[in-house]
Amino acid sequence: MEKIENFLTTASDLIWGPPLLILLIGTGIYLTLRLTFIQLRLLPYSLKQVFTRKHDKKADGDISQFQALMTAMAATVGVGNIVGVASAVVAGGPGAIFWMWLAGFFGMATKYSEAILAVKYRVKDSNGLMAGGPMYYLEHGLKQKWLGVLFAIFGALAAFGIGNGTQSKAVADVMKSTFEVPYYITGIALVLFGALVILGGIKSIGRVTAFFVPIMALFYFIAGAIVMVLNIEQVPAAFGLIFTDAFTGQAVAGGAIGTVIRFGVARGLFSNEAGLGSAPIAAAAARTDMPGRQALVSMTQVLFDTLIICSITGVTIVMSNKWQDQSIDAGTLTAEAFGSFLGGVGPILVSIGLVFFATSTILGWSYYGEKCFQYLFPNRTAVLAYRVIFVAFIYVGATASLDLVWILADVLNGLMAIPNLIGLLGLSGVVIMETRRFKKKIDEEREEARK
Repeated sequence: MEKIENFLTTASDLIWGPPLLILLIGTGIYLTLRLTFIQLRLLPYSLKQVFTRKHDKKADGDISQFQALMTAMAATVGVGNIVGVASAVVAGGPGAIFWMWLAGFFGMATKYSEAILAVKYRVKDSNGLMAGGPMYYLEHGLKQKWLGVLFAIFGALAAFGIGNGTQSKAVADVMKSTFEVPYYITGIALVLFGALVILGGIKSIGRVTAFFVPIMALFYFIAGAIVMVLNIEQVPAAFGLIFTDAFTGQAVAGGAIGTVIRFGVARGLFSNEAGLGSAPIAAAAARTDMPGRQALVSMTQVLFDTLIICSITGVTIVMSNKWQDQSIDAGTLTAEAFGSFLGGVGPILVSIGLVFFATSTILGWSYYGEKCFQYLFPNRTAVLAYRVIFVAFIYVGATASLDLVWILADVLNGLMAIPNLIGLLGLSGVVIMETRRFKKKIDEEREEARK
């Protein structure tokens, strides 16, 4: 068993090493240039689309554009936004936050491209529901079904780790350490909640996340805003340190600038999942009249996740100077940072935030895993069985220590990105074509509005 664990650890380090990180960020840069910085040009229009339902009422799809966005947000806003950012600062210093922002900026173009392809190549399954994502645009767009099959295998299995076990374990740990709730109680509660939502399918998940995610994100944003407002004099210095250290690496042992960049980019991509191919599965379920419209909505996910929520965590940690205390590990660093400003209330707020974030990730990833499994086994009974097993595994994750499973899931999660990035690069011309078609539609709508 130890040999297997060592092998998987080595494989994980190899897969998530510089080549994949360069490919992920390089794809984002390439798409940004080809789309002429669409994340800047059409960001105001994108934000407007997030909160309007004018164009999706009569269009094909299972859930609204907003519900699709919130389902994707539910899956990405998780432990990575609290512990992941903290580990980036611990390993790479404050400058890692700048590279996390940069990864998020280019990741917006990647997320846009994933969503536009997901909607364009989506299909209706035997139940009349939408099915889409990398497996479908790899098969129908790139004409490489074997890549779609690989992605689906990796996604269906990885969902049990990144989107289930690690999240339920994080919730159980924080409930035990902060509120003295036994692990099995947390496990049972999560299973009951998961069963109520997940067994109802995407419409149930969409309704719950549309209500749940904005509240949890606003809760964490307000907590961070209170810290910054009450300590406004420290904010400029914190940002100054982030920008300075990003290009000097002085906060890292030996001044290793490469370490700063690596951990900033890696944690940024881990948080927003741009390029992994998970979020477009939710985008494909949206009611939308054109692929470009949902793509712009999906693009804002990275803005909310990395450039806002992760920034709150990162800046608070830097302001607190707790990141310099080597006796504090990444798992408790964010709680310690908030506690230094808000006293005993700080760790409780972070704990509540982590519980919300991790629980929502379970909901989002249950759908991702299910659709990957459905692509491999398009049978209603098989899909229901997957849901039941996924829900049952929540309890296993909350109550057991399965390090081997988590390492394997990390490997599979990285492997998901490879076929997806091949699809994005190979179909970039289609992304450009659909973008031009939608831009023409936007111009027509603006012209009609002037009349």
